[in-house]
Amino acid sequence: MKKPGSILLLSCYELGHQPLGIAWPAAFLKRGGFYPRILDLSLQELDQKTVSEALFVGISVPMHTALRLALPVAERIREDNPHCHICFFGHYAQLNASYLLSTVADSVMGGEIEEALVLLVQSLKDQRPIEVAGVSLKERPQNPTLSRIRFPLPERGDLPDLNRYAKLENDGELRLAGQVEASRGCKHFCLHCPIPPVYQGKFFVVPKEVVCQDIQNLVLAGARHITFGDPDFLNGPGHSLAILRAMHQEFPHLTFDFTAKIEHILRHRNLFPELSRLGCLFVISAVESLSDQVLAKLQKGHTRHDFFEVLGILRHAGITLRPSWVAFTPWTSLEDYWDMLETVADQGLIGSVDPVQFSIRLLIPPGSFLLEHSDVLTYVSTLDQANFYYRWLHPDPSMDDLYRLVSLRVEEASQRKENPYVTFEALRSLTLRALGRSEDRQIPQGHREAGPLSPRLTESWFCCAEPTKEQVYPHTNSLGSELYMKQGAC
Repeated sequence: MKKPGSILLLSCYELGHQPLGIAWPAAFLKRGGFYPRILDLSLQELDQKTVSEALFVGISVPMHTALRLALPVAERIREDNPHCHICFFGHYAQLNASYLLSTVADSVMGGEIEEALVLLVQSLKDQRPIEVAGVSLKERPQNPTLSRIRFPLPERGDLPDLNRYAKLENDGELRLAGQVEASRGCKHFCLHCPIPPVYQGKFFVVPKEVVCQDIQNLVLAGARHITFGDPDFLNGPGHSLAILRAMHQEFPHLTFDFTAKIEHILRHRNLFPELSRLGCLFVISAVESLSDQVLAKLQKGHTRHDFFEVLGILRHAGITLRPSWVAFTPWTSLEDYWDMLETVADQGLIGSVDPVQFSIRLLIPPGSFLLEHSDVLTYVSTLDQANFYYRWLHPDPSMDDLYRLVSLRVEEASQRKENPYVTFEALRSLTLRALGRSEDRQIPQGHREAGPLSPRLTESWFCCAEPTKEQVYPHTNSLGSELYMKQGAC
């Protein structure tokens, strides 16, 4: 290798956490004898000299918005260094491999990419033809790599400090938060999720000792709260529980949160009293809708009734449920949307839902399992390849009108840092107007303009959404590339 800094790993956005999407690959490369430079472009600058010296640039795109951000960066890198090898990796790289390889990428990877990535860089160093399983080239597309790999500790040393990322906000106190992964992939096949087309129902655990050492390092860096970034922390409940017990024994005051499916919470309901004792503050669950019809279309694996049962299970354990929603789908009616708002109010969940959740519109990327269903194709118009999703129209134009109004109102609220209760009341009014109704009941005073906010991270989490203008706004880095950084959609 000519220069230690000739390997670059870049992340544009990973939902307000230190980007494991480049920290893991960096660790594998270092174990393989290479010395990559890693940069989180949401917080760090990429200078032209670094670009001009690069032999290899790997760009992590685990989410839709991350890919939107990465494309102009890659194009500028290609202009400044035509000879470097540009590789995109992550869920959305794999889903958009054909387009990326036809435009700016030399290679694309998905799944468990790290060991193949080392072989790819070794081939470039040795100036040998690239013949690595799992590495897609323009002339040789490949399936994602779905075999077990040996995990070292993620390489976090060159990333910005934790105090520059999302924090836990609880009872008016801000705590530094770190994110780890105990597993990757998922056993389930929810149709709108980007993970099943890549992982095909497989998931892989990270060894307990690696996760625990990573947590220890984060605590030494100041973390007082841990987010488990697994797609579903309860895919392997025995593995997860062993990590949590060890973590609590060493750091009894450390709190945590995780993401899990509604059906997993039901199946493992007996675990939640212990999870609460171990420090669980909240659980994120992709509820998506309260319409059984919509849930069936998305093959979510739960029902409206299940949502209420899970809410009771978590409340009994003293754990907050933070539901995420796909509020606008081709099958969601005005009455469905109103029912979601009323249920959130009735169940005292206004302080547990980030307002952006009420503006989430179903994202249909290339490769989505949704495209295999004829009733979905009824609503799909064209592939907007440059923005990496299929456009669709609601059969009821008033729903698309409501979506635009809600999105604009949520964006304005975010810019003003408005109280979520005020935003919620505004969304209720917009929905009542769309329904042609006047206010038909009084919301309890505590649910109107002020109220408690449940434990949360200061960066919103959400998934499977078309980004709004507030979620992607222009920012110019030192390369002069126009990036778009705010709350990301995966």
